[in-house]
Amino acid sequence: MKKECIAMLLAGGQGSRLHALTDRAAKPIIPFGGKYRIIDFPLSNCANSGIDVVGVLTQYQPLRLNSYIGSGLPWDLDVQNGGAYILPPYQIAGENGKWFSGTANAIYQNIPFIEMWDPEYVVILSGDHIYKMDYADMLAQHKAHAADCTIAVLRVPLEDASRFGIMETDGDGYVHKFVEKPQEPKSDLASMGIYIFTWEKLRQYLVADEADPNSEKDFGKNIIPKMLANRERLWAYPFSGYWRDVGTIDSLWEANMDMLSPDVIDLYDRTWPIRSRSPVRPPHYIGRDAEITHSIITEGCDIRGSVSNSVLSSSVTVGEGARIDYSILMPGCTVGPGAVVQYAIIGEGATIGANAAVGAPPNGKTNILITTCGPGSAVANGGVIPAGTMLYAERRDG
Repeated sequence: MKKECIAMLLAGGQGSRLHALTDRAAKPIIPFGGKYRIIDFPLSNCANSGIDVVGVLTQYQPLRLNSYIGSGLPWDLDVQNGGAYILPPYQIAGENGKWFSGTANAIYQNIPFIEMWDPEYVVILSGDHIYKMDYADMLAQHKAHAADCTIAVLRVPLEDASRFGIMETDGDGYVHKFVEKPQEPKSDLASMGIYIFTWEKLRQYLVADEADPNSEKDFGKNIIPKMLANRERLWAYPFSGYWRDVGTIDSLWEANMDMLSPDVIDLYDRTWPIRSRSPVRPPHYIGRDAEITHSIITEGCDIRGSVSNSVLSSSVTVGEGARIDYSILMPGCTVGPGAVVQYAIIGEGATIGANAAVGAPPNGKTNILITTCGPGSAVANGGVIPAGTMLYAERRDG
């Protein structure tokens, strides 16, 4: 069935900068904002934008991510002539199977899937960004400017620009220069890693790039520069809303803290809902002596201590006399009586023993140091985990 536009969602990255949190899980499946997983945001954006075919390209630790997405039902993507499709690397007759070797190669390997829908346009997305965006508006601008590629851009502080792919545009808004992570940036227009391509044009470049033995098979390093060199029409789509790449421990913690301010990103907007596959849990319980201030508490939590400026996912237990400050507690973790958790991320199913101390507030002389306890890790009763520590679970692989 022909579709005007489909989305390809790159969700196969290892997320190595999240260390213990992605030791056994892909970055897009990491819990976020109490009720969500990171991948809920681009999937919800697709559904809200009217895009009902989403190819999800998985690679690293795909099992939980595949199970979570399923048929796409929670995001209204389980339609008869569309849906969410899991697209792992695969082997075809006469060839050896191989991993995706770059973002462009991942799309190249899935040309047959794309052509099954015969689209005019293809949206390329990342599975590890937190934001709300109407791709339909971006597509309208792509068509209005007769672009071959439209790149979503966000203005960033110039001192941070070296972390991004940076665009320079002419007076009409078309891109005339692109530099991937420049040492001395001359523009503050950062690529968000969100692209809309005219499919016929993109297919030509994917095939040519795949045949280039010197290519890194990457959109930012290869496809976009080659299109610019050939004077293709690249349009910069300006975005002014909230957007965060949560690829590091610090950025993940900061983005969760942002969720405590509805004026930063409104999770309660009924016109643009962020959907998720929410577990069925009983209502959260707040004990007689519990105190909660400026926090997100999700279903199934049992709170008997104090919680402030924190984000608690489902089925978290906070014991009597325990204190949680400026921290993220992921699903199913337990904090024992009298324990203190400050400026920390506690992974799924982790256990903090009674009277333990995890993390510490900044001392005024250094930046905030986030302490991380990985999924399934355990801190003994009375244990002390210093600020900035990365704690992994014990391996039981035999």
